[in-house]
Amino acid sequence: MRLQREALKHKLREQQQQQPPRQTTGLSTSSSSTFHAAPTPPQPQPPTTWTLADFDVGRPLGKGKFGSVYLARERASGYVVALKVLFKGQLRSAKVEHQLRREVEIQSHLRHRNVLRLFGYFHDAERVYLILEYAAGGELYRELQKKAALAAAAHGTGGGSGGSGATSAGGGGLGEARAASCVRQLAEALRHCHSKHVIHRDIKPENLLVGRDGALKIADFGWSVHSRAGEGNNENGNSNGNSNSGDGDNSLHSNSSNNTTSTITTSSSRRKTLCGTLDYLPPEMVAGEAHDRGVDVWSLGVLAFELLYGVPPFEAAGHSETYRRILKVDLRFPDDEVDPSTGHTLRPATVSAEAKDLIRRLLAREPRKRLPLESVLRHPWILGNSSQRR
Repeated sequence: MRLQREALKHKLREQQQQQPPRQTTGLSTSSSSTFHAAPTPPQPQPPTTWTLADFDVGRPLGKGKFGSVYLARERASGYVVALKVLFKGQLRSAKVEHQLRREVEIQSHLRHRNVLRLFGYFHDAERVYLILEYAAGGELYRELQKKAALAAAAHGTGGGSGGSGATSAGGGGLGEARAASCVRQLAEALRHCHSKHVIHRDIKPENLLVGRDGALKIADFGWSVHSRAGEGNNENGNSNGNSNSGDGDNSLHSNSSNNTTSTITTSSSRRKTLCGTLDYLPPEMVAGEAHDRGVDVWSLGVLAFELLYGVPPFEAAGHSETYRRILKVDLRFPDDEVDPSTGHTLRPATVSAEAKDLIRRLLAREPRKRLPLESVLRHPWILGNSSQRR
């Protein structure tokens, strides 16, 4: 696959690297390696097939279950990218080759400033390489972790929630302006995905990256699927929510205690796969019911809560209790809880009524009752707090 150099050129202009590259011939890296890119690099003709020799490989950016991500520069043009390296043997052992093919097919066709761009891919005998847009700001999850650590230090605690879920939230959120901006950008990105009949199914802070300009970007489309073109009669696709059922979901596996995967056989064409991260699972998945694009809208509500309070809304001491709270939509705002002996709230209000209203509307038990993404963008809390520059 050919790398879309014009798109990379546009991305590169946003980057302000300061040191010359360290030349490499393989995947040996140095944590100090940094790339410098000229403001107007030449535009060479793309090769028919990419190989590792076309890239200078720099420091590692992250590590996953099947490989690692590295900072890299395409030698001929100077474009800086993130190179995701996956090992074929591990993919075969986990029986997720089809999942990777689907991820590449979906992500390479999405074009939105809030969706991480997949420019191309290549492979050799042992590895598959994905050429991705470089998001210099890293994971949104790290931003949440830093805020939680600061809040814990301010309160003289160890930073843990003690497994009691939302009731122990200690003000580790990002603040309403930042949270509203993230929710708005994610809603816009999901609208684009759904317009292309793509359901992401694994929205969480770990899968949201921040670009150099602060723009939020959906990444990691490993759980995403194509829905049928005629799915649904409304924005959330809840009326006749059909999606492909023959994509081999029975071979999707995860060994993470925080990720859940199983397949429920059904004659319906609506997907009935339990996947994604436990705290972000919607009730229909937990109940083994068919699901559609409404799962992404639910995840948007969970994310909004976590961005504001620092913990997901249905977090509990064990998986069974978390499942129970999700099924009941046991939504509790920490600053609304009342001391039964006094009748007074246990802590001062930290989140506005408008924000809570949006979260309640997104976390509806019935998918068709969840607030459509277009209405999310017009919600008073979004309009009043979100910066339109990002």
